[in-house]
Amino acid sequence: MLILLSVAILVAIFMAAVWLPVNMGLIGLACALGLGVLVAGLPVKDVLAGFPADLFVTLLGITYLFGIASQNGAIDWLVARAAALLGRHTAFLPLLVFLVAAVLTALGAMGPAAVAVVAPIALRLARSHGFSPLMMGLLVVHGAQAGGFSPISIYGGITAKVLVGSNIAPDPMYLFLASAAFNGAIALAIWGVYARREAQAGVHHDGEIIPVALDRNGAWTLAGLAALALGSLLFKVDIGFMALLVILGLAIAAPATQRGALARVDWSTILLICGIVVYVALLDKIGTLDAASATIGAVGSPVLAVLLLCYLAGIVSAFASSTALLGVIIPLAVPILAGTNIAVMPVISAICIANTIVDTSPFSTNGALIVSNVPEDERPAMLRKLLGYAAIIVGVGPLLAWAAFVGLPAA
Repeated sequence: MLILLSVAILVAIFMAAVWLPVNMGLIGLACALGLGVLVAGLPVKDVLAGFPADLFVTLLGITYLFGIASQNGAIDWLVARAAALLGRHTAFLPLLVFLVAAVLTALGAMGPAAVAVVAPIALRLARSHGFSPLMMGLLVVHGAQAGGFSPISIYGGITAKVLVGSNIAPDPMYLFLASAAFNGAIALAIWGVYARREAQAGVHHDGEIIPVALDRNGAWTLAGLAALALGSLLFKVDIGFMALLVILGLAIAAPATQRGALARVDWSTILLICGIVVYVALLDKIGTLDAASATIGAVGSPVLAVLLLCYLAGIVSAFASSTALLGVIIPLAVPILAGTNIAVMPVISAICIANTIVDTSPFSTNGALIVSNVPEDERPAMLRKLLGYAAIIVGVGPLLAWAAFVGLPAA
């Protein structure tokens, strides 16, 4: 009875987050305390033992630092400099915005934060150079997902934490390269389709790349981002701790960088992730995750069970938070693979990709950011187009991810 109630509450959490203007993490935290203390009879401290303190520090440090970088022009300068390197080859600007978004998330920016920074620039370039706004928006989102599972990213950190908690050694580079390759292939396909249409229509992409001046604060911020990458990748310093060190250094070297930056910390995302993680930790404690895995595993074929998990991840994520869902879906796969000869990381990669590629949906934060950055009179059309693309990607995306990493290799 307790297990069934916990599953019903989890479904209610996602439903409430879709229909009510309430943070999903706040609902999850309240439900964890209510279910754990009032129903399961656990002490409050046992319920709150699932709070991810290390993840909290990472989220705080990264969103704080990229808030600084986005407000003082450092990111705009990087994009403008990269675009200037293309010279007259402006037809490659869509691939450039894909790479910029990928680099930002690979360095640790939240996917929505990277999209929020790059989307306005990409859609300005679309208007000034005659590109399809839909194509540019899609490449921004897929770029953010391409870098989203780097070893120092938020997604990568969550996945590694969940795997370690399940006594599985993660392979961060495998997951990163898998997601980068899959989203890169989708981006190239989208760009190729539109490039062919434009070539047939005789469309030319001309226009001036406007330079962006970089002041002292922006220069210090760029140096801080470089230090973040070096410290976390080469010297293996915890990414959250390293981000806080960089922020402290910027406060000393360039105090003006701190003005308004704290307000840009993504507190809603931090609350969302931490609240859901606490609830999922409670599900693990009371045995719900083991029961759910046994139910899915009852289909008889572990490979088919993984396909079902991929579709579950994709469908739910199109309407809810991909970040929060990672901590729910991944633990369900671990017991299914026990006693099989199926490699763990390809399965985890397929599930993670299926969970995140649907973030082009206008019901997700990334998709909503694309819609909000087009002129008001163009928003209804963009909304319809994103809905159509989301329907396609939800229908075939999980299947392609499963086939690429699980189904075809297993066959």
